Amino acid sequence: MSTSSIKPGFLAIELDGAGWDGGDFASLGEAVLAAESAGFHAATFTDAPVPGRANALQRAAFAGPVTRSIALVPEVDTVYTEPFHVSTQLASLDYVSGGRAGWIATAAESPEAAAAVGRSFAAGDALGQEAGASIEVSRRLWDSWEDDAVIRDVATGRYIDVDKLHYVDFETPADFAGPAYSVKGPSIIPRPPQGQLPVIAGASLVGPGQVPADAVDAVLVTAPTPELLAAEVRDVRERLGESVAVIAELDVVLDSRGQAAAERSVGLDGARARYAGSAAGLVDFLAELLKEADGVRLHPASLALELDELSRLVLPELRRRGALRPPVQDGTFRDLLGLTRPASRYASAAAGAGK
Repeated sequence: MSTSSIKPGFLAIELDGAGWDGGDFASLGEAVLAAESAGFHAATFTDAPVPGRANALQRAAFAGPVTRSIALVPEVDTVYTEPFHVSTQLASLDYVSGGRAGWIATAAESPEAAAAVGRSFAAGDALGQEAGASIEVSRRLWDSWEDDAVIRDVATGRYIDVDKLHYVDFETPADFAGPAYSVKGPSIIPRPPQGQLPVIAGASLVGPGQVPADAVDAVLVTAPTPELLAAEVRDVRERLGESVAVIAELDVVLDSRGQAAAERSVGLDGARARYAGSAAGLVDFLAELLKEADGVRLHPASLALELDELSRLVLPELRRRGALRPPVQDGTFRDLLGLTRPASRYASAAAGAGK
């Protein structure tokens, strides 16, 4: 990619570690407001079956009313959750946030999660198939209400125009690896403000026989080392094409409060690329990485420590260099990703049938 074609990128931050106990949302509110104030474009929320912890959707929903510009993107499992409920909960999040919601669709091998819901354990290619089906169900359900289905006609006592609600009639394909299911629809809530929430998935889940590339709006790209990350971004972009945004994943450990990043990194493990060093060095690294990736999601070693350094020393310098897009004020997550608001597929079909 030539430097003449470079567009400013965006930064997301994983807020894992805030609001962990499920009842104390004060730390979560403080963290998401600090991330928004620092100029992060999106906050993501990791989900995991931890007893007593608010799940990712609940945490994102709490953050919706207290924020204004930052996109709120929870991770939600596609294998051991009901697609109908996932779709409606994400649509509700879009309403709560005023159109700033997104979805990181995850599909992990988890015998514990399978046992918890009493279904068979999924692994291998079945994970991608499960994710693809769940995404397709959600997208159909988001389209099942036309934008003007809610009429609030006091004179006739009608709240909705039933002719503008549509069955989605989804059935898993014959070669589906998991338990077969069908979804009739329509959804139980109106179409989300964005029409379609942006959907993100790990690049390893996207491809033939898994999640179709045209089913997602962005992919998350990982690499074992920082040196390999830019090359992996290029490989994924070549494989999936330019229509899908590419977001690089990076663990971050910074020199902070008199303690060197190398010392703070001792004992940390993980499969993602990790930058450990000074804030100035991270600025240089991200400026180069954003020449290849559309965005970067940062995973701070310590939310309190890294967020302070990032907000004071990293994001302001990246903005000064022109490497970051300005935050989208009163906009949507689709606006941030450069996506137009799509029409309902069923509205288009109904209009065509009426001609």
